[in-house]
Amino acid sequence: MSQITIYHNPACGTSRNVLALIRDAGQEPTVVEYLKHPPDRATLRQLVAATGGSARALLRQKGTPYEELGLGDAKWSDEDLIDFMLAHPILINRPIVVTPLGTRLCRPAEAVREILPRA
Repeated sequence: MSQITIYHNPACGTSRNVLALIRDAGQEPTVVEYLKHPPDRATLRQLVAATGGSARALLRQKGTPYEELGLGDAKWSDEDLIDFMLAHPILINRPIVVTPLGTRLCRPAEAVREILPRA
């Protein structure tokens, strides 16, 4: 099993670029197409914690029901936002990459280089 996991959307150019950068570094990651196989609550909590940020930092706005759901309102807790992401996986921003060196939302794509182990 790979030491690297990418939460990937193949329709996203940034996600495709990050996957290519990982492979160009000589690594073959575990690819989780999170729209087909969304993370469960425990995994999503772990990803939020591992990035060192908040659930809000992993929310995607563009092309999602973010506005319709009123997710810009500060009243929503991390647990509330995780509930929304579980109900609407498209709200999970991508790509999130997990390596032995850390977990990052890799936007821009080059951010993945900071957490890639040397081959």
